[in-house]
Amino acid sequence: MLSLAQRAAKSYTPLMRGLTLRFHPVVAALLMAWSVMASVTVASAQSPDQMDDLFAELAQTEGEGWAAAESDILRAWSRSGSATADLLLKRGYAALDAGDTAAAIGHFTALTDHAPDFAAGWAARAEAFYLADQLGPAAADLARTLQLEPRHWPALTQLAAMLEQTGADRRALAAYRQSLEINPHQPEAEDGVARLTRAAEGLGI
Repeated sequence: MLSLAQRAAKSYTPLMRGLTLRFHPVVAALLMAWSVMASVTVASAQSPDQMDDLFAELAQTEGEGWAAAESDILRAWSRSGSATADLLLKRGYAALDAGDTAAAIGHFTALTDHAPDFAAGWAARAEAFYLADQLGPAAADLARTLQLEPRHWPALTQLAAMLEQTGADRRALAAYRQSLEINPHQPEAEDGVARLTRAAEGLGI
């Protein structure tokens, strides 16, 4: 299943820029999420945790070890430590796979209520909100994800794609680059940087 970032990037066209004013509350929510990103990335460097070695391996551009590190990090993030929370996460993704975004939002909301410090729950609900065309709530949930886990590169890339979709290209570029600093093995983020850099240079998209 495509990630939120991949769906947002795929749906992007220059015509989306005209929707910026129409969705101004969404833009405000996205800028709030972007400001969270800008503030928490510095703090994260001061708060090392037991996964530092995995993130160091993930950041390597040579060799094959990064792929295992990526899998280990994603696996660790998916563990809430609560059987109830794990079940709600599983049910929410099952609903998304079935195309039932309303049910998915319900499961993920129950999850965030039950485990408010579980970053994966907020990231999952952000995806469900996006698929339900609720961009404002999706942005708010991405902000919460980044507050809880500043190195959550999927949330950063998702945020970048949504910023780009609403025409906030400068901030989108910063978010894509920040995400790639954490995990440089993201084709969609690399494409986003290339696309926005060409646009900034006046070469078009």
